[in-house]
Amino acid sequence: MKISIFGLGYVGAVSAACLAKDGHEVIGIDPNATKVALINKGNTPIIEKDVGEMIQQAVADGRLKASSDVRAAVLASELSLICVGTPSQVNGNLDLSAVRKVCGEIGAALREKTSFHVVVARSTMLPGSMRGVVIPALEEASGKKAGVDFGVCNNPEFLREGTAVWDYYNPPKTVIGETDPVAGDRLVELYGKLIAPLIRTGLETAEMVKYTDNTWHALKVAFANEIGNICKASGIDGHKVMDIFCQDTKLNISPYYMKPGFAFGGSCLPKDVRALGFKARSLDLDLPVLNSILPSNQLQIEKGFKMVTACGKRKVGILGFAFKAGTDDLRESPLVSLIEMLLGKGYDIKVFDRNVQLAALTGANRDYILNQIPHISRLMVGEMDEVMDFAEVIVIGNGAEEFKSVPAKARPGQAIVDLIRISREPVGSDQYQGICW
Repeated sequence: MKISIFGLGYVGAVSAACLAKDGHEVIGIDPNATKVALINKGNTPIIEKDVGEMIQQAVADGRLKASSDVRAAVLASELSLICVGTPSQVNGNLDLSAVRKVCGEIGAALREKTSFHVVVARSTMLPGSMRGVVIPALEEASGKKAGVDFGVCNNPEFLREGTAVWDYYNPPKTVIGETDPVAGDRLVELYGKLIAPLIRTGLETAEMVKYTDNTWHALKVAFANEIGNICKASGIDGHKVMDIFCQDTKLNISPYYMKPGFAFGGSCLPKDVRALGFKARSLDLDLPVLNSILPSNQLQIEKGFKMVTACGKRKVGILGFAFKAGTDDLRESPLVSLIEMLLGKGYDIKVFDRNVQLAALTGANRDYILNQIPHISRLMVGEMDEVMDFAEVIVIGNGAEEFKSVPAKARPGQAIVDLIRISREPVGSDQYQGICW
């Protein structure tokens, strides 16, 4: 394939070297004459393992060259990769001036082009940047329509400095956000030989994936450091603790607990987070990441409360109020907190949870239900349909199997607030709201 790459910095130079090695014809575009001259002499503009040798070989073989002529590069290529910088501004926002400029230049060249061209953004940009900056700039300069006259994709990179070439050929995943299948198909051709999950999705999802990855990596570093600080102050080897922690690939290093939704609860998580916070304070340690967990959890409860009250209706039915399906445990259930917040504002409430109902009769939580939260136990009803018939707003609080039919059963005008994502199937109704989707 004939490829033009805009920006010969870190991502652009690595991409150019790897694509040329794979047999593609690559032309790198950069306004910096020094970078252009380096490439054309077979030298690398960056310091990165293996890139120098790859560029030297690709230039010698005639598969890689560099230029500052945007028009010629677009007209001579089938696909353009945007790899220009998106530096941080003082307020944390991104400076997209380079992206906007290069999109205008590419668009002007597209105005002259009759064949279908695909423009791919590799530069890291916040969600909404593709539709808010990239596509408008391309359309305005070209006079053409994205997804019709030319294709647009977002293709986040997952390259680490020092191991970028290895990462390019061994990616954790390949993510393609596309405006149309034709553009996506063209980009898939570049990565067909890579052994990695290939995910094709929407533009905004692809944009958000990169930020989710990097923020998670930063959070892992901060989390490990704070655990290490507690260990150090307690005379424990933090590396040994984290080595054991990482051997758990069922719960710790896994997708478990990684589904956005409502707050956590139960007999373990809140208690243990509080206890570790107390231990840190007793050691005179300031641990902002660990200390933010419970306040963040409380904010999610408040978000659920605001979603219910925003419906503007007074009769609320709660389906499931144990802290998760398959249990009768109400200890620190966030649903109990939500119910109490609604009661405090005078809402008329009915609650159904089959497991809790049985517990009130025979289970270990009988004393807690009848004595600790009697104001809530009096709201419990015996059948789900009783809640469905009563409620103007239905809150799905846990993933009990019988609640999966609720969206289909809801009557016109009956609002649904889903805190658990009871079904992965799309709900075709404006009256349905998911807390994180």
